[in-house]
Amino acid sequence: MSKKKYRRKQKKTFPIVPVAIGLLLIGFAFLAMASPKAQGNAEALTSVVPLEVNYAAPELSLQNIKGQTESLTDYQHNVVLVNNWATWCPPCKAEMPTLVTYYNEHKAEDFSIIAVEAGEPVDVVLQFANSYGMNFPVWLDPNGTSLRAFGNGTLPNSYVIDRTGIVRYAWTGEINKTMLEKYVTPLLTE
Repeated sequence: MSKKKYRRKQKKTFPIVPVAIGLLLIGFAFLAMASPKAQGNAEALTSVVPLEVNYAAPELSLQNIKGQTESLTDYQHNVVLVNNWATWCPPCKAEMPTLVTYYNEHKAEDFSIIAVEAGEPVDVVLQFANSYGMNFPVWLDPNGTSLRAFGNGTLPNSYVIDRTGIVRYAWTGEINKTMLEKYVTPLLTE
């Protein structure tokens, strides 16, 4: 057999090995991601870890979707999660079912969520709140007052205020239930 024929034969079979190894690796990755443990880890990766902070909650009063003015001071002695969001914001929409579920599970523990919508008209916000089952206070913020008060214009952003009125955690980005349980739930027993 000449060198030329041997090289041609070798070139034809050589690509099969890397392709086969690649397919095996993809298969193993798929099986690993299908496990419940991996799915939990994937959920943890979709949420940012909050920044630990320690400062007095800002004075903030806004009108709710019922036309009444409310203030953060109305929620003294509660643990409060202030969530700045918008109806048009994809990560805001993605985290809202999680916030609704967490609120429903912990509202009996003097936990409140105040959802501050950044600028849409009341009818649009009301329709959104109803469609997501938001049974916690929803405030309207047409002028960005809450965003300025917390010094963060990126949506969504959330701040956890403890029972003494101190902001303890700050999130920018989507929150999942794992992070809420890890960081907010312990404050409910303080």
